[in-house]
Parts: sequence; C-alpha cells; structure tokens
Amino acid sequence: MAETVKVDIPHKLTRETARGRIEGGFAKLREDMLGGMVKFEDTWTGDHLDFRARVMGQTVTGRLDVLDDSVHVEIDLPGFLAAIAGKLKGQLQKQGQILLEKK
Repeated sequence: MAETVKVDIPHKLTRETARGRIEGGFAKLREDMLGGMVKFEDTWTGDHLDFRARVMGQTVTGRLDVLDDSVHVEIDLPGFLAAIAGKLKGQLQKQGQILLEKK
C-alpha cells in the first residue's frame, strides 16, 4: 500500500535564503544520483517545488513548500517503498535541519 510521508522542518532564515539552500541541496542530489541510474526531475513555481525520482521501475513523487518559518515536505512512496517511510521521515527531518541551519 502506498504511503505519504509528511515533514515540517523549521527554519529561522528568510524564504529566499531557505529556498536557495534547498535548490543547492537538490542540485547536489542530482549530481550524486548513482551515475544516472536515478532519473530526477524538479520544477519550481514560486516557493513551491514539485519533484519526481524514478529508479528500477519505481516512482517517488513529492511536493515542497518554503514558508516563512518552515519547509513543508510531502513524499508519496509506492507500496514497494512504503516499508521505509519511518526511516525516510527521520532522515528528511535530520538532513533538512542540517541544510537549513543558520550559518
């Protein structure tokens, strides 16, 4: 059964700075994608990001909104990957917080 993972990551940055860090994080993610085995697409509309990753016949889709004091992320996992939802949520929270820590 498919599952949607939802995470809110607080920040103390401006929206523009938060969005810039997220854009940089997604750019690095695309670079690191296992030599092209993962097809990754992302589209920004204002402070909203739609993204999709495809690997080995599985598609993961998600949405991200940069808000004034947090970033809201939703990721739709197909049934095959739903078993890792809890682990993914923890990693999103941890890595997102690191990305958005004020420097």
